[in-house]
Amino acid sequence: MKIKLCCTMAGVLLAPQFAHAGPSAYIYTPVVVQGEREIDFKFGTASTENTPRSSAANIGLGYGASERWFTELYLKYKRENNGPTFYDAVEWENKFQLTDIGEYPVDVGLLLEIERPTDHAEGWEVKWGPLFQSQFDKVVLNANLLFERSYRSESASETVQLYQWQAKYLWQRSLDIGLQGFGETGKWDHWDAASDRPNQMGPAIFGKVLLGGRKMIQYNAAWLWGTSAAAPDDTFRMQVEYEF
Repeated sequence: MKIKLCCTMAGVLLAPQFAHAGPSAYIYTPVVVQGEREIDFKFGTASTENTPRSSAANIGLGYGASERWFTELYLKYKRENNGPTFYDAVEWENKFQLTDIGEYPVDVGLLLEIERPTDHAEGWEVKWGPLFQSQFDKVVLNANLLFERSYRSESASETVQLYQWQAKYLWQRSLDIGLQGFGETGKWDHWDAASDRPNQMGPAIFGKVLLGGRKMIQYNAAWLWGTSAAAPDDTFRMQVEYEF
């Protein structure tokens, strides 16, 4: 049953429509480690033909508050249209592990993220949704279905559906390889046409450097290309975590 479920999940993950997100977006996983502290840095840059490159960076401080809850506070920065880098928003991310890892064929978690942009006209951005992970031998699969909406914004807001996926092969302790994808379908109850969905996918690497005790540096990076006209032509994204 586990093999069948993993194959089915892989089929969903590698379906022809892939996803869009901001250049510093990353794959959420349902795993929580109680007592873990981390300093997290994320960076991304995206380009489209005849358009200035856009970049984003986040720096956060996180803590495993319990065996089921991990919370993290981020400061977010942007650079657009060849202008200066500016402080863009503060974000509070909360991740809840709903099942014990390995207890069922699929591990399940829940994300709740609240962002306050510096431009208060944008209101409060809230993102939530389930997180899924499954492992078969040396292959780890992740699939997340997320919903995003702005509240108390000056302009009308709709609930948008996003998704992300990842397939990782556990190659070596210090280096794993895989694929990542990010995307958006449009309004959750009325999807955009396929050509209007900003879909991205590409190869990724993962690794860790052990520093003794609970201390380690974990990293991942991906080069994504747009698979639809609405997506950037190419995006480079990376994440580095110092855990202690």
